[in-house]
Amino acid sequence: MKTWLVTGGAGFIGSNFIRQCLAAEEDLRIINLDKLTYAGNIESLAKYADYHNYIFTHGDIRERSLSKKLLSEYNPDAIINFAAESHVDRSIDGPADFIQTNTVGTFELLEAARFYWEGLDAGKRQDFRFLHVSTDEVYGSLGSEGYFTEETSYKPSSPYSASKAASDHLVRAWNHTYGLPVLITNCSNNYGPYQFPEKLIPLMILKALAGEPLPVYGDGQNVRDWLYVEDHCRAIRTVLEKGSPGQTYNIGGHCEKTNLEVVNTICAILDQLVPDSPVLPHAALITYVKDRPGHDRRYAIDAAKIQRELGWMPQETFETGLHKTITWYLENRHWWQRVLDGSYRGERLGLVSNA
Repeated sequence: MKTWLVTGGAGFIGSNFIRQCLAAEEDLRIINLDKLTYAGNIESLAKYADYHNYIFTHGDIRERSLSKKLLSEYNPDAIINFAAESHVDRSIDGPADFIQTNTVGTFELLEAARFYWEGLDAGKRQDFRFLHVSTDEVYGSLGSEGYFTEETSYKPSSPYSASKAASDHLVRAWNHTYGLPVLITNCSNNYGPYQFPEKLIPLMILKALAGEPLPVYGDGQNVRDWLYVEDHCRAIRTVLEKGSPGQTYNIGGHCEKTNLEVVNTICAILDQLVPDSPVLPHAALITYVKDRPGHDRRYAIDAAKIQRELGWMPQETFETGLHKTITWYLENRHWWQRVLDGSYRGERLGLVSNA
């Protein structure tokens, strides 16, 4: 049976990846290693809790001995590393967790993987893959034109993007120095079901449903390339299947939107789907607030390489993906209401750095 070790699999992208893979492949076994921080939610995989091909382990990728134990016990064919602290605003408030998980954690996981890989027989050594999931934010900020390619120099602007840039460099170094067969993917902004509501799209959906102000940073003209999470998961599976070891693949949705366009589109869809809302139009709730410190102006991914070499393209447009996302949040209030009962209740983060 094909076996994958997935780290951070209870998070937003990781849980979507696991659900998609288990639904598509009957002969696949997934070992999910997750620390279950505030953004990790085991309920996101409740459907597979008793599934014979799914095994959950509560743990931290910084614990090298735990990773080595799992690798020895289950003999995976691949490691897919989603485990990361990922919210820029939180990295401004508390960068230490980002360095520890994203940089130190990746180092510890790489060392466990190297020890395991070096002990495999020749055939399995050749087929083994370590896929590291990263972000377009490592490239820094773009002007009004141009795109990030796989050759774009790194210029991270936030503690989050710096910690991810460092982890990318470590992964490449373990390939160059030790020969570990790695793959790196750098994706644009993801959205979709099961996303923790500190991020822009779910935050705006839930605040609009509550009739609360919709805070838009600065002038609302910061641009992001948006990628529906299920398209991203399909891309990762494609890279695992067809990607060349040592290569990096940018994954983008071909959907550049300003933050204000995103919020206005959410409002328009909610006007249609919730016609009895006490707040119509929902766009009347938009409020401009002080910008994020060091807010990158524009990200845009050139995903030509993965399309040309591996044949992947996104299936969703921004509008179809956003409609599916909003519908999911409307139909799964129990999930996000429990999330909002915890330590996060939609408050603004990242205003002040703690020295």
